[in-house]
Amino acid sequence: MLLATSDLATASRLLGDRYGLRSVEGGRHPDWGTANWIVPVGDAYLELVTVVDERVAERSPFGRWVASARPLVVRPIGWAVRTRSLDAVATRHGLGVTAGSRAAPSGQLLTWRLAGVEHAAAEPILPFFIEWGDGTPHPSHALGADSNDFVEIARLELTGDADRLRAWLDDEGGPIAVDTGPPGVTKVVLSTPGGEVGIDATFR
Repeated sequence: MLLATSDLATASRLLGDRYGLRSVEGGRHPDWGTANWIVPVGDAYLELVTVVDERVAERSPFGRWVASARPLVVRPIGWAVRTRSLDAVATRHGLGVTAGSRAAPSGQLLTWRLAGVEHAAAEPILPFFIEWGDGTPHPSHALGADSNDFVEIARLELTGDADRLRAWLDDEGGPIAVDTGPPGVTKVVLSTPGGEVGIDATFR
C-alpha cells in the first residue's frame, strides 16, 4: 500500500503516536527520485514514500505519481500486488517490465521488478504488480522481531470500475471494497488489537 507523505519522519511518528505502528527507514530509490519508510502489517506492508529529488522524480513515472499527490501529511495513492510470475502477468495485460532497487540501511541491495506502474498512476483503482528479486527479503519482515504484531490490512476502500478491477486482478489481490466514483484509493483499513482504524487523505 503506497502512502505518499510530505515528510517521512513526521508520518512515521504520527502513525506510531496514533496507532502504535512501528516503522523502519527504507532507503532511496536512485532512479525515481524518491525515498521510503516501511510499516510492516502482517504479511503485507505500508510504504511511506516521498520525493527527495524533484528533477529525477520528474523523469520517472513513479516519481511523478508520488509528486502529484501533494499530501498534507499522508495520503493513500496506490497499491501493489505481489506475484511470482511477473512476466506472465505482464504478457497477459500487455505491460512493460522495469527493474528497481534500493540500498537498505544495512547496505544490502534490495531488488525487484514492476509492471503496470503507469496504469496504476493513471487509474489508481488498479494495482501495479511487483516481483521481488532472489535473496531480497519481503518488506513485511523489515522490523524482524519488533514487527507490528496482530496488525493486518483488513481491506482497501477504492472507487472506480469494479469490473475492470476484477479483470485486471484475475483472482489476485486481497479484501477490497469498491464504491462508485473517480478511480482512486480512498482508505486503507487496518485490523488492530484495539479494533479497526483507517488511514485516508484526512490523516494528520
